[in-house]
Amino acid sequence: MIVWINGAFGAGKTTTARELIELIPNSALFDPEIVGGALAHLLPPKRLAEAGDFQDLPIWRRLVIDTAAAMLAELGGTLVVPMTLLRQEYRDEIFGGLAARRIAVRHILLAPAETILRERIAGRDVPPDLPDGEMRIRQWSYDHIEPYRAAVASWLTADAHLVDTSALTPYETAVRIAGALGDGTVPVCDIVQTAEPTAETLASGVLLFDEQDRVLLVDPTYKAGWEFPGGVVEPGEAPARAGMREVAEETGIRLGEVPRLLVVDWEAPAPPGYGGLRLLFDGGRLDPAAAGSLVLPGSELRDCRFVTEREAADLLPPVRYERLRWALRARERGAALYLERGVPVG
Repeated sequence: MIVWINGAFGAGKTTTARELIELIPNSALFDPEIVGGALAHLLPPKRLAEAGDFQDLPIWRRLVIDTAAAMLAELGGTLVVPMTLLRQEYRDEIFGGLAARRIAVRHILLAPAETILRERIAGRDVPPDLPDGEMRIRQWSYDHIEPYRAAVASWLTADAHLVDTSALTPYETAVRIAGALGDGTVPVCDIVQTAEPTAETLASGVLLFDEQDRVLLVDPTYKAGWEFPGGVVEPGEAPARAGMREVAEETGIRLGEVPRLLVVDWEAPAPPGYGGLRLLFDGGRLDPAAAGSLVLPGSELRDCRFVTEREAADLLPPVRYERLRWALRARERGAALYLERGVPVG
């Protein structure tokens, strides 16, 4: 398993992690900061400057997943990972990628009082050979206190097991964490385990509409970005029936009729993804009672909402939005469209 120690910059994650691996048999430390440091030597300076923070680089998030999985395959046991994660979509991507590899994650949040946190930042050791290091590192930590507050207020405390470290040393914090892990107080993160594909896949999505013709989108816990209700078609399963099954599993709505095909979109392979065919069907308009009684599986979907086409553009990744856009045009015209990479052909 992985014990992910989260918290604001300066909360004492790394020192606590070092104490914790002395208390947990067969455990090792993995600091994702090392991955960020390696990328500084691997990527062009222009690309690094565009990102600002290495966590914003998709390659960093992917390498964190791959490295953690490789270390566990090599060492077994428990991997302790001290790393600040304040953006929920990055948490989804990393924890979802680990869950896809059947790696359980237990999420710990170190939460000292803000006054204590600021004192620790002010007294933090800085490498003497780093130019302007003291000013830059301390300012970086101070600048992230507000995003930390926002994450705590919106999602972080609901997701992680909180440990108030205001009056605790790193060793005492580690003892408390080890005890909570041992007695089951810290649960495995409730996130769906979707196996990573090993070849091209066929997936079916279903568009559901409210009385204002807004389309339903869902927010998966196991990957970044909003989606349509739907999922991968199982072997031997009819694509439209797969969409109906996924709608029932994800929303509790059971469609009485087989939905009409709107688009077939070929998604090109983009390593590490394999691509494949993506189908969108028209599930029709829901009556107000059905639209207001959606039931989401907490381990798979965090939220759902009906949105206009313009609102969907801000929520969906570009290719997925293009797929939706053309599906809506097909719905208006009453004729299905064939797309490649979200663009009609033929």
